[in-house]
Amino acid sequence: MNTGRTVVIGAGMAGLLTAGALAKAGRTVIVLEQDLGESGEAPAPRPGVPQGRQPHVLLHRGLCAIEELLPGLRAQLVAAGGVPLDTGDLAWLGERGWAPFGTPAFELVSATRPLVEHVVRERVTALPGVSLLTGARVRGLARSPSGSGWLVERADGPAVSTDLVVDASGRSSRLPRWLALLGCGEVSTSAVDARFGYAGRVYHAPPDVLGRAAGIVVLPTRELPAGGVALPVEGGRWLVAAVGAGEHRPPRDPEEFAGFLSRLRDPALADFTARARPLTEPAVHRRTGNMRHHYERLPHWPAGLLVTGDSLCAFNPVYGQGITVAAQQALLLRDALAEGTGPGWERRLLRRFARAADLPWEIATGEDLGHRERDRRPRGLAGLFGRWSGEVDRLAAHGDVRAQRALDRVYHLMAAPSCLFDPRVVAAVVRGRLMGLPAPTPRPPL
Repeated sequence: MNTGRTVVIGAGMAGLLTAGALAKAGRTVIVLEQDLGESGEAPAPRPGVPQGRQPHVLLHRGLCAIEELLPGLRAQLVAAGGVPLDTGDLAWLGERGWAPFGTPAFELVSATRPLVEHVVRERVTALPGVSLLTGARVRGLARSPSGSGWLVERADGPAVSTDLVVDASGRSSRLPRWLALLGCGEVSTSAVDARFGYAGRVYHAPPDVLGRAAGIVVLPTRELPAGGVALPVEGGRWLVAAVGAGEHRPPRDPEEFAGFLSRLRDPALADFTARARPLTEPAVHRRTGNMRHHYERLPHWPAGLLVTGDSLCAFNPVYGQGITVAAQQALLLRDALAEGTGPGWERRLLRRFARAADLPWEIATGEDLGHRERDRRPRGLAGLFGRWSGEVDRLAAHGDVRAQRALDRVYHLMAAPSCLFDPRVVAAVVRGRLMGLPAPTPRPPL
């Protein structure tokens, strides 16, 4: 298998990282992408990534995974204009108050999605054996006449024969329909949609406009499901996004956008935009539901077929998990190919892919269910864990750095949720319950 040819459907982040893992395993890779077009020559938003104009956060686990797969990528991204920052330097207003500010935490590189994708695309397509075919629209899958491979049918050209197909076409994946036509049965799907919406706008502001703060994050709460972020990106620009659920979704009109920011729990974002110069009109994105296809539950999985990224499990983009999970799945693919393939290896790997999405899925859907069903409290173990994480969050909002770092490790997918039960954190929560908590964390000096 390691010397065969693979077709990857989709040249988004999941498809590119998958192609990188396959190429490093010695396979010849053809990446098919229908809407890249001329935007492949320079960083630019494209229709296939409708959330591409919104701020993107590459979680620390994702940055580490991509760096492991493509060593030196972080330095390339910074050289291209990406802004390295420490999450401990973010002015972060959580549901229960301000997070401790100014102590080292996890590194991020803040950049626009088009720049991140462009740098990764240049790096992957430079690998031996990787070719990118743009303007290629896939319309179906069929078994090859021999029955041992696949024909990837195109609407704009001849079919491509291959022994391995990876669907990385994202939320718009038509794989469930293709599998049904192949007689593989119906794929069960889980969906949670809190009807979140985003409106992002680019501004120009000096790098030190926030003083010591590297950026601003105002999280939505159960009482007011509206918030926003301001992050520096390449070219001396800042991306500001407003986010809200249901009737609180942010508007497209510039004046109404400013009014939305002024009605948030804290005026930090409104104050920032009042001092900055807008460079674009607000761009709106509404397709934010969490959707998971349970391919691992199909009784019979076709040989020579894999699915990854948003095609397998798509998250609400506000939590920044999609690229990180795709990068982890690319590493799992790399390791599986290194171990050697045999009968049923695709199905075993697919189960690993699903497990890699388990924790991010629980985080994203747990938060979204809380916003969608504000009058209902979750029950059972999920309810108990939710209440405990709330206690840890409250402790962090009163200045406990250890509690904040435990939350950070879970959020950045660097540790299992069990780290929230660190004995020192448990002791601090109990002590706070018995003796009272110290004063809340002060608002960072913005």
